[in-house]
Amino acid sequence: MTKNAVSQHVAGVDEVGRGPLVGDVVTAAVILDPDNKIEGLADSKALTEKKRYRLFDEIKEKALCISVGRASPAEIDDINILHATMLAMKRAVDGLSVKPDFVKVDGNRCPDWLYPCEAVVKGDATVAEISAASIIAKVTRDEEMKLLHQRYPDYGFDKHKGYPTALHLSMLEKHGPLVEHRVSFKPVKLALEQHQGVFQENEYAG
Repeated sequence: MTKNAVSQHVAGVDEVGRGPLVGDVVTAAVILDPDNKIEGLADSKALTEKKRYRLFDEIKEKALCISVGRASPAEIDDINILHATMLAMKRAVDGLSVKPDFVKVDGNRCPDWLYPCEAVVKGDATVAEISAASIIAKVTRDEEMKLLHQRYPDYGFDKHKGYPTALHLSMLEKHGPLVEHRVSFKPVKLALEQHQGVFQENEYAG
């Protein structure tokens, strides 16, 4: 779709969690208030944790509206991570309390929807609305990984946030996958086979 240069409400959309082996893929949609500027917006990955959390609070306070969308591990396993990410993005934009006139999506493709939109490669570093969405999505998912760590402390989710680090892979091999893991991802599938198709129980505590 062609870019609408006179959009009144522009939503930025970004995702976090395509690469991890566990948990939801999380997306956020944000419409900023042009009369309530937020300084220091940038790609969430380029920010320190302290600054990211400060901006998270400021975005929640100053943005015109915010919506978080997600797709579950079961949905990721069913339709693959790309389509699950597109679904989560659609859910995020559909959940906005203000209907956007135009949507800017981080990356090289937009979901299949009716919103006028533009895909912006590395938009999380160049488009304020997308930067804000990246911060909301990352902090939201990181907090969920901290909660998962409290339930399963031996897996180290507070450190690797579900990504396939050496620590995560070794704990996955040792303890086996959880129901929160994505079975369609190869390391999880292999670990599940090694543990005879049995998932760790939810009450596992180390």
